[in-house]
Amino acid sequence: MHNNQSIIEAFSVIAREKNIDRTNLGTIIEDLFMTLIEKKYGEECDNFSVIVNMEKGEIEIYQEMMIVSEVSDDVKEISLEEANQLEPSLVIGDPFIKVHQPSDFGRRLINTAKQHLSQKIKDVEKQVIFDEYESKIGEIVVGYIHQIHRDNVYVNIDKIELRIPIENQIQNDRYRRGDTVRAVVKSIDWTPRGPDIILSRSDNVFLNRLFEMEIPEIEDGIIDIKEVSRVPGDRSKVIVFSSDKRIDAVGACVGMRGSRIQAIVRELNGEKIDIINWTPQVEVLISRALSPAKPLNMFIDEDKKYVVAVFDDEELPLAIGKNGQNIKLASDITGYKIDAVKESEYNSAESGKINISDIEDINDKYVKVLNEIGVITCNDFLDSDRKELLDLNGIGEKTLEKITQIIIENNEN
Repeated sequence: MHNNQSIIEAFSVIAREKNIDRTNLGTIIEDLFMTLIEKKYGEECDNFSVIVNMEKGEIEIYQEMMIVSEVSDDVKEISLEEANQLEPSLVIGDPFIKVHQPSDFGRRLINTAKQHLSQKIKDVEKQVIFDEYESKIGEIVVGYIHQIHRDNVYVNIDKIELRIPIENQIQNDRYRRGDTVRAVVKSIDWTPRGPDIILSRSDNVFLNRLFEMEIPEIEDGIIDIKEVSRVPGDRSKVIVFSSDKRIDAVGACVGMRGSRIQAIVRELNGEKIDIINWTPQVEVLISRALSPAKPLNMFIDEDKKYVVAVFDDEELPLAIGKNGQNIKLASDITGYKIDAVKESEYNSAESGKINISDIEDINDKYVKVLNEIGVITCNDFLDSDRKELLDLNGIGEKTLEKITQIIIENNEN
């Protein structure tokens, strides 16, 4: 019995180091001894059973046999003579249970079992890690930077290695070995080497979780995050909403003197964050999304999800933003394609679209003649070939000059 306990103790030490629970360990030991039995007795040994009692430190191995007069299979049969030496009252045809000690398998096989155990524990350990992190997808974790490579930063959490690929880093992140880092668990894959856990700091979900951590009203469900759009490390836009009319959703996210939002901005290395109050009114929502620029006018096609936003000439660069970020983020977060135009360009383009028939100073007979050759708008007239216009019935040099002057004046107004 002492030998049993020492075997279990040896296995328990390995299991404790690897953080494997006792129930799991019992199952692993049972499987291991079944493997040893197969090695010693061949694969046709379904008459063996192994029972491990972790509490008592006992391993019980039973071999069910049948008592026969002549043994043809010494794994499943036993002679009456041998059986009677152990239990005198048995007869041919009776079942016989032979009890084995783990030590019967010899030191070499036990050592092999320990090696197998280490491998099994590694497999279980990998599975435990996989299950744990699979349940953490979308959650923020904190780890220590272990290694920095060109394409990956390796992070350690409780001796588990995770990685932040370059595309999941914020462009102005600066990593140093030993520094702590926060990131969201993005995905996990099973590889021949075990779980490959991917962390991300550039994902929208990371920003979502930071908002939840810093703003209790979001975690409590009083404020909802409707949409998030990011250019990681540069700028992001977040649409928030509260069904409670007494709550100022944007104010709650900003915090006293900007304390809450500043904590998030610091974590994201100065990423500018525009917080937008949600509204069902499309025009107001798009206008808010274009902040810090303010459109003078907007033309919205809700069916095509398309918007032309007109800005003061000086404000157009602000509306478009660095590398087109502001307009891209506003389009992304609202779901509308937004084109930003200068007021001066829009006015000249619009004036060119005025129909000639709408200009009072042009005689109807000339309008009719022009319309017949497809000249409908002021732009059409200005783009037309002068010789072609002079060939028209009733339009001479002087008339053409006069119509041209009237159209130009209308364009300028």
